[in-house]
Amino acid sequence: MQSRRIGDVSVSAIGLGGMPMSIEGRPDEERSVRTIHAALDAGITLIDTADAYHLHADEVGHNESLIARALATYAGDTSDVLVATKGGHLRPGDGSWTINGSPEYIRQACEASLKRLGVEAIGLYQHHRPDPRVPYADSVGAVRDLLDAGKIRMAGISNANPEQIRQAQEILGGRLVSVQNQYSPAFRSSEPELELCDELGIAFLPWSPLGGIGRADQLGGHAATFAAVAERHGVSPQRVCLAWHLAKSPVVIPIPGASRPETIIDSAQAAELVLSDEELASLG
Repeated sequence: MQSRRIGDVSVSAIGLGGMPMSIEGRPDEERSVRTIHAALDAGITLIDTADAYHLHADEVGHNESLIARALATYAGDTSDVLVATKGGHLRPGDGSWTINGSPEYIRQACEASLKRLGVEAIGLYQHHRPDPRVPYADSVGAVRDLLDAGKIRMAGISNANPEQIRQAQEILGGRLVSVQNQYSPAFRSSEPELELCDELGIAFLPWSPLGGIGRADQLGGHAATFAAVAERHGVSPQRVCLAWHLAKSPVVIPIPGASRPETIIDSAQAAELVLSDEELASLG
């Protein structure tokens, strides 16, 4: 599979988003493990997760633990797999989402993620979402301290604006390696962040690149446009959508969510799909 870079690490051009395997509508664990194994078989070496990807209050880190089990039971070599997790977002267990960006909490969250993933250092740790009650510099400063302490190997941020990206890069001493924002055919408000990441050489990881859980068939209302291109290539509109993402910039690494082996296998093949200039122009 085509590769791209996060910091000094080479990863697959398409990643796997683990959220659908742990929140509402999630499959049984056996199917989830088969999905992760199918991703690895397809050459995917980036798996994205978060401690907040769970349903109930007593299962924080469900997705992290699931990924750890899947990697431990995989028959092949997983030494080149980069697991990226996040801290600072919470699910109380009632279906809602809350935020805690305090340095103390981020440190505690990282320690808990280390144990669930079963690693000495997390490959990529990302501040999940800015907390309006906490100075952004304090939250990112906690991530910097984790990096300096060797608890994490690389640092990223998520749901950030251009000002926060520049601030994080400064606080981290030029060591910011990734920005994970929502981006899809229907959600393009993160264009400035993508352009800044391209300028700075920072990986841009679009979450919900197909439009969100349970909405991949609609592609945010743009399914017909992508289907027209897909028909010419004999592939799915979703594969075309991911190829469209990749064509935006060499720093883009989409992380589509999946809960079925067939879905992630199709997504992985987007890395080999080349769209013409005319096709890309038609897709916008």
